[in-house]
Amino acid sequence: MIGTWTLLAVLVVTTVYGLWHKNARGRVREVAETGRSPLVEVIESLGELATLVQFSSAFCAPCRATKILLADIASAEIGIKHVDIDAESHLTLVRELHIRSTPTTLILDSSGREVGRAVGAPKREQVLSVLAALR
Repeated sequence: MIGTWTLLAVLVVTTVYGLWHKNARGRVREVAETGRSPLVEVIESLGELATLVQFSSAFCAPCRATKILLADIASAEIGIKHVDIDAESHLTLVRELHIRSTPTTLILDSSGREVGRAVGAPKREQVLSVLAALR
């Protein structure tokens, strides 16, 4: 009987964690006011309104989908630039910005401050919502 209750408790805990993790991945969260991002030193130029900076790796399937999504948003929206950074080639920057997994998308405003961050493949509506707030 104790084994059944233990199994049930483990199933409940793992289900709750799985649902939380699924919901948290890809969600764009706004970032508290910070100074100019160290990314500005790596990026050649910023977008007039915003820059979508994607950290990706070579063998990351969600990175390819994210790249297509962000490139599509950047081409459809005026003043938006998309930059794809290979995380493996910029390890110091990855550590400094606390990038824990790929893809991670940072949204920078026109002055280079981070205003949004999504871990995992971001959702189009949420990226557009952050960009609309910058207008």
